Amino acid sequence: MKRFFSNPLVALLAGACVRVFFVLFALKYPPNSGDTVLYDQFATNWLKLGKFAMDINGVPTPVDLRMPGYPAFLAIVYTLTGRNGDRARLPVTLAQIVVDLATCLIIASLAAFLAGLAGQQQKSRRVFAFALWLAALCPFIANYVAVPLTEVWAVFFTAIAFYLLAGLATLLSCKKAPGPTGFSMKMWPTDDPLRLALFAGLVIGLGTLFRPEAPLLLVTTVPVLGFLLLLQSQFATWIRVSAVLGFACIAVLLPWTIRNAITLHEFQPLAPKDATLPSEVDPKGFMAWERTWLYRMRDTYLVTWKLNDEEIHIEDIPSSAFDNQQERDRVAAILEKYNDDLTWNVDEDVQFAQLARERTARHPLRTHLWIPLRRTVRIWFTPRIELLPVAGHVFPLAYQHEEDPVDQRVTILFFFANVFFVGLALWGIWKIWRFPTARPAVAVLLVYILVRTAFLTTLEAPEPRYTLVCFPALLAFGAQVAWRKQSSGGKDR
Repeated sequence: MKRFFSNPLVALLAGACVRVFFVLFALKYPPNSGDTVLYDQFATNWLKLGKFAMDINGVPTPVDLRMPGYPAFLAIVYTLTGRNGDRARLPVTLAQIVVDLATCLIIASLAAFLAGLAGQQQKSRRVFAFALWLAALCPFIANYVAVPLTEVWAVFFTAIAFYLLAGLATLLSCKKAPGPTGFSMKMWPTDDPLRLALFAGLVIGLGTLFRPEAPLLLVTTVPVLGFLLLLQSQFATWIRVSAVLGFACIAVLLPWTIRNAITLHEFQPLAPKDATLPSEVDPKGFMAWERTWLYRMRDTYLVTWKLNDEEIHIEDIPSSAFDNQQERDRVAAILEKYNDDLTWNVDEDVQFAQLARERTARHPLRTHLWIPLRRTVRIWFTPRIELLPVAGHVFPLAYQHEEDPVDQRVTILFFFANVFFVGLALWGIWKIWRFPTARPAVAVLLVYILVRTAFLTTLEAPEPRYTLVCFPALLAFGAQVAWRKQSSGGKDR
């Protein structure tokens, strides 16, 4: 039985079954996502018209609102299958299942590598198998194979980048990495730091073509490498490695940057943070006001995503968004004008910017500390049921049990599953941090998770799905509980 569960093919088969279940479930209960429609438009117009464009008032118009990687993937699937849109949903999801299962193997290899750094080479196979099972059965990544969104590909490229950057940090700090044993070693591409930096930069560049915040991997890794190398008085090595990482990433983005310069007459290597159409007013004042109170995903649906599309009702905004009745009346008056034509204008945005400044001046810690902290807790400790036909209502316990017991049970189950994976990761980090040889690799992964979390608290829509790219590191850390430190007698304690 032990040999059966240690077989990677068994874990991959179980992971495939989980993902097929989510695909079949999504076919019966299709999840809603505005981005899916956009990606389909980009891919379709790319194939038919030869240009990266979305339909604006019925006219295909070149834009830079999204990165081109996922539309390119859809275009390839459309070409190979002769289908597009909803008719291509099944082949798209099947392709994403393959990509996601490959991600599981990469996560397992990363976990085995970390175990090797902790001197557990003999246990690396056990760690590999445990990590593979964790990744294969983790529902929070698996359920995204069922919807045409960037998450599957973003997690895939981030997992590869984690593996390469962890190895790079180890090579630079320990001269020679005590790499993983067995099959995971086959994925180790080189022991040359510059070549490894080149691979990592290219992978980060490819990931950026799918998600524009992927360069955060560079932003967090370069300082960590600098700290490690400056301790060894290797400033020149740090500069060379950083330059290779940066230029490799830039090289991948160069065609997209040139396209934007020629077509849109702008320097835009990444999709803009505030995705507004040329005819729309950038609602910076409105977003600044939201950052003084919004921390729940529920309020994003009721307020943020309705702007320029639906009416926003004062009754849907929580009382925490107002410090007094006068402030509530001001917001109600502005929204009443907006609801007349559903078009956001400069005057309305200026008024919300003023409200944001006033609220921040009254309670600066609320805006700059407490709301970001509440957002952090929400995006990490959440049921992650966005793609399920579940309302997420748990309380009052007795009432919800009577009203909709299935909804309540699914929400509670997914919440505790999320707590389990995060808790397992914290346990694994505590175990492996005690080994100096593992600290450089762990530091690269941890700093990225912390900085990305801080970055997500600044977004107008703090979606929990944006933390999924951290899960390859979390699962690799969690797999470290599969080994125990050996006693002096050589036996497991």
